[in-house]
Amino acid sequence: MRLGHVIGTVTLSRQEPAYRGGRFLLVQPWTAAQFAAPTGELLAAGAALVVYDRLGAGVGHVVGFTEGSEAARPFAEPTPVDAYCAAIVDDVYYQPPK
Repeated sequence: MRLGHVIGTVTLSRQEPAYRGGRFLLVQPWTAAQFAAPTGELLAAGAALVVYDRLGAGVGHVVGFTEGSEAARPFAEPTPVDAYCAAIVDDVYYQPPK
C-alpha cells in the first residue's frame, strides 16, 4: 500500500455497473520527503493517478491505496481498476532514519 493526497475528483457521464457506489479520485502519491512533512505543503512532482474510492475520501485527504491486481480484489466480478482506496489516513508518525 502507498499513501497519497487526494488532489481532485473525476466526473463520469457513463460507467461500468461495477463502479456504482463509489467514485474516482485523483491522487498524488507521496514521496519520501512528504513523510517528514505530511501536512500537504510538499506536493510531489510527477504524475497523479486515478484511484477508485468507496470510503468517501475527498480533496485534501491522505489515503492509502493499493495498485495492480490487488486493486481489483474488493470487487465481486473481475473489474478493470488500477488503484483502489483502502484507507483514509488520520495521522502518520514518521521517524526519519539517522
